[in-house]
Amino acid sequence: ISQQLIPTADGHGRVAAFEVLHTNPAVRNLIREGKTHQLTSVMQTNRKAGMITMDDALLQLYAQHSISKDQVLQFAQDQESMKMKLM
Repeated sequence: ISQQLIPTADGHGRVAAFEVLHTNPAVRNLIREGKTHQLTSVMQTNRKAGMITMDDALLQLYAQHSISKDQVLQFAQDQESMKMKLM
């Protein structure tokens, strides 16, 4: 679990965005082989198992009107991809 505290859309506080990665054989294998750059793909394909990327967590908070579009872009790990998703 990783978290970032993001300023709220109304500017009166912060809200936590959580990234969740569960250990499974695929995750262990990627780490063992030094292919950590592929963990995002594993997280995206295992959403039903409770995994979520930070960027997806930011999108959820934006959809709930908890954070602004500017905060989504500021805290996103892949800003170019996020710009496309927000269009």
